[in-house]
Amino acid sequence: MVPERRQRILLPVRVSWIVGSFAAALLLNFVPWQPVGLAPDFVALALAFWCLRQPRLVGLGAGWLLGLLTDAGSGVLLGQHALAYSLLAFSAITLSRRVLWFSVWGQALHVAALLLVAQGVALAVRLAAGADFPGWMLIVSPLLGAALWPVVSFVLLAPQRRPIEVDETRPI
Repeated sequence: MVPERRQRILLPVRVSWIVGSFAAALLLNFVPWQPVGLAPDFVALALAFWCLRQPRLVGLGAGWLLGLLTDAGSGVLLGQHALAYSLLAFSAITLSRRVLWFSVWGQALHVAALLLVAQGVALAVRLAAGADFPGWMLIVSPLLGAALWPVVSFVLLAPQRRPIEVDETRPI
C-alpha cells in the first residue's frame, strides 16, 4: 500500500510577502553573476510562481512593472523584459488551474516551457533591435530556473504553512 500523502490547506498569502519576494528576486537579478548565461531569471521565476498560485493578485500589470524595473536596472532595451514578463504572466494565469494539478516536478516542466517562451520573446526583441545572437547557451538559464522550481515553491509557500492554533471546540 502506498502511504497517503497529507495535504494541508494553506493560509491566505500576505501581499507584503509577494512584494518582498519580488524585491528579493529583483535584487538577485541585479547581482553580477560571473557566467551570465547560467544565472536563472529570478524575477521571471517569482512571477511565474505567483501568477500560478495567486492569479487574482498578480497579473499582467505586475509583469509589465517588473519588466520595466528589470530593464531599467539592467540597462537593456526598455520594454524587452516588460513584454516578455507580460506574456509570461498571461500564459501562467491561463495555465494556472491546469498546472497546479501536477506534482512539483510536473509543474517544473510547465514552468520550463513558460520560461523558455519568455526568454525567446526577450531574444526576439533584442534581435529585432539589431543585437547579435548570443548563442545557444541562453537555453540553460530557463532550464536551471525550472530545476529550482521545487526550492522556490517550498520557500515561497513557507509562510502559508504556519502552524495554526488548535481550537478544541471547532468541529473542523
